[in-house]
Amino acid sequence: MKNITDSFVSVEHWSSAGSFEFNTDILATNPINLSVVLGVLIFFGKGVLNDLLDKRKQRILSTIRNSEELRRGAIEQLERARVRLRKVEIEADEYRTNGYSEIEREKVNLINATCNSLERLENYKNETLFFEKQRAINQVRQKVLQQALQKAIGTLNSCLNSELHFRTISANIDILGSVE
Repeated sequence: MKNITDSFVSVEHWSSAGSFEFNTDILATNPINLSVVLGVLIFFGKGVLNDLLDKRKQRILSTIRNSEELRRGAIEQLERARVRLRKVEIEADEYRTNGYSEIEREKVNLINATCNSLERLENYKNETLFFEKQRAINQVRQKVLQQALQKAIGTLNSCLNSELHFRTISANIDILGSVE
């Protein structure tokens, strides 16, 4: 036995750290001990390995189930979000359409109001021009009449003497007297 132990512990056998060799001596490797250790490992390790694999399998299945539930939840949220998006898009289109209609209505109302204001201003302008024209015509008539009267008075004064003046006054008095 000392020989076997020496083969594992002997530094001479492990002479260079850079080389690695298999020990092909069956008696030196103690195959019986190795088979016992391997048998124990397989017997007890099989249960442990099965437990580990079962636990791993259960964790994987649980993760898959959780992932599926999360995926279903995400799909439901996505569908709800899509429905909300469609609803919002429809409302936005309605607001946009109503807004454009309201803008067009306001535009037409503003144009009509502006046209009405311009028409009233045009009428006021024409009325003002007509009244100013009539006033100017009346002023010219008054001036012409005044000048004609002054010229007539001047002509009458220069042509009339006192006897003619007296006869004209008497004739006018007779005419006025007959009218009554």
